[in-house]
Amino acid sequence: MTAHVLSLVDVCAGHNHRAVVQGISLSVESGELVALSGANGVGKSTLLHCIAGRIPVLEGTILLDGKQLPRKLERRARSGIVLVPEERSVFRSLTVEENLRMSGRKPDTLLSIFPELGDHLRRPAGLLSGGQQQMLSLARALGCEPKFLLIDELSLGLAPLAVGRLLDGLKTTVMSRGTGVLLVEQHVRRALSVVDRGYVLGGGRIVMSGTANHLRDNMDEIEKNYLGPIERDGSGF
Repeated sequence: MTAHVLSLVDVCAGHNHRAVVQGISLSVESGELVALSGANGVGKSTLLHCIAGRIPVLEGTILLDGKQLPRKLERRARSGIVLVPEERSVFRSLTVEENLRMSGRKPDTLLSIFPELGDHLRRPAGLLSGGQQQMLSLARALGCEPKFLLIDELSLGLAPLAVGRLLDGLKTTVMSRGTGVLLVEQHVRRALSVVDRGYVLGGGRIVMSGTANHLRDNMDEIEKNYLGPIERDGSGF
């Protein structure tokens, strides 16, 4: 990993011209999986939506492969940025196979990521379990072959076993394809077992960063000062 696929320089973003996150500078390299942590309401989702183009940049610069991103959402998507939002982004009335085809690739090529979906190709996505829906959402996003993937609360409301399967599948695919990933994940310790690095937000600013090992070594401080009650019990990141 030698190239920054995504770089943020002194980015401020928010709603109605009011900044929620301020002075954010971070980078993610090609093939790197990076976590973004912090208590609820500190601006994690705001930052992801800003990078995706859903929320305007108030100040600062966002670079993809060293080039400034266009402002419009659709142009950022064409540049290679894909957002997997907090809400499960499946077409509930379409079958699993039809959902996978929405990526523009043949379903068979995507089943290598989550083979479990192969038994449900003819089933409407709305009838899948929560974990299966997230597998489908993630497989479809990866099928778009993004340069950079933004993932917001992938494991929200899921059992630990499903969370582990999602994170492991994501890690394997990222390493093989060289996709950069910025991940907001609610299972702190599980996330730190698969990511390369992480950033911690507090009060809308980055208050700590480092390798996964460094953050694991400082979990007591992170939990005490920067995570809310839900996040501290291991179900939040």
